[in-house]
Amino acid sequence: MIKKCIQCGEEKEHHAKGLCYNCYKKTFWEPKMDICKRCGQKKIIHAKNLCASCYNNVYHSENNKAYSQRKTNQISLVTYKKLTEKCVICGFDRIVDIFHIDLNKKNNELSNLIGLCPNHHRMADNYKYRFEIYESLKDKGISIPFTQKDLFYMNQTKQKSPLNSQNKGK
Repeated sequence: MIKKCIQCGEEKEHHAKGLCYNCYKKTFWEPKMDICKRCGQKKIIHAKNLCASCYNNVYHSENNKAYSQRKTNQISLVTYKKLTEKCVICGFDRIVDIFHIDLNKKNNELSNLIGLCPNHHRMADNYKYRFEIYESLKDKGISIPFTQKDLFYMNQTKQKSPLNSQNKGK
């Protein structure tokens, strides 16, 4: 029902006591203060006896991560969900992160983005295991662009490998 608000004088939808919703909320409504079940602090309770930050953390953490990834990598939410459906290497589907194949976080082309579980993502970021992950990706049909640093490290590890050092002593 649209009426003239007695406080602001604008014709808006009537809430109660002759006031529009905004004026009623400013004048009479007080938020429920209680102790949050999760953090234990006395705050305004949002829902399920949780403050707003705890509620969002518990019930919307995946959405928050998806939206921040979408903003960071400039991809659509649908594309993000498709990429993080399962790990490309092992098929793990509980927690999957976006991995930049060429390690350039500014290169957000779809051909450069794949989904990896946290273990494989961490291994790909570590030089010690990177080439093992690259071999697995190569077996899956994903092309890997090697940088000058990668090639240098590959040559260094070949010289220091236990097989090469055993052969030199004989």
